[in-house]
Amino acid sequence: MERPIRFADFRYVGDKRTQIVYDLDNTFLEASVIDELMESEQFICFGPDSLDEAKNRCYRPDWTIRAAEREAAAAEY
Repeated sequence: MERPIRFADFRYVGDKRTQIVYDLDNTFLEASVIDELMESEQFICFGPDSLDEAKNRCYRPDWTIRAAEREAAAAEY
């Protein structure tokens, strides 16, 4: 997936409507989700650009983040 121009330097983007954070580097994430979010103009980036910071602001990880974490954990074993 190609990153939106506004987020060239950011990895995590949040949806203000649903309080869900998306990982732009995640291979499971569909481009249509981010396209719709950019169209709505209801997004936020985090500083520092980390999942922990998004969680500190009460954003929940998208299912694709959890799936990638499970896949990485399974690969370790």
